Amino acid sequence: MTRIIAGAAGSLTLEVPDAGTRPTSDRVRESLFGALESADALRGARVLDLYAGSGALGLEAISRGADRADLVEKAPRAAVVAERNAARVRRAVPAATVRVHRAAVEAFLRGFSDDIDLALIDPPYAVDEQEITRVLTLLVPHLATHAVVVVERDARSPEPLLPPGLRVFRDRRYGDTTLWWIEPDDGDETGTA
Repeated sequence: MTRIIAGAAGSLTLEVPDAGTRPTSDRVRESLFGALESADALRGARVLDLYAGSGALGLEAISRGADRADLVEKAPRAAVVAERNAARVRRAVPAATVRVHRAAVEAFLRGFSDDIDLALIDPPYAVDEQEITRVLTLLVPHLATHAVVVVERDARSPEPLLPPGLRVFRDRRYGDTTLWWIEPDDGDETGTA
């Protein structure tokens, strides 16, 4: 079990799939969402949680003020758990929209048509760098100008290879985990970190 850390659904317990997922630790989620709140990146946000597993990342965003979250998970058991967790959070935050999509991430993005403000990408560590680059490439046309993309990887993984239109503006290491913060590249070299 894990829990929503803060916000309207704070302390709500979430289920975790019995196998095949690696939930983001409370410590990493707390740091990530503290930074997102400080940057005012959550209030009213449209969120994509890719490789969602239990949905904890997208649901934490909803609890902290995001308007909409699409949780994308292809593994059937994990998608069922994400749907149950989403139903719990919907009861705590009835004004928000939470949808769970049982689909492979790349296939979902090929059919996706909305703009988003925040993308949370936490693939299984076995997912290779080429797949991450393909996902980021498919994501670029959907990013609002102020969007933030966070990629969670094993700390031994290299920096994601970015397609044109994106740049890394921050990275943070937490034990075995590194978070890569990415934004649309408008050609301004000053960054936002």
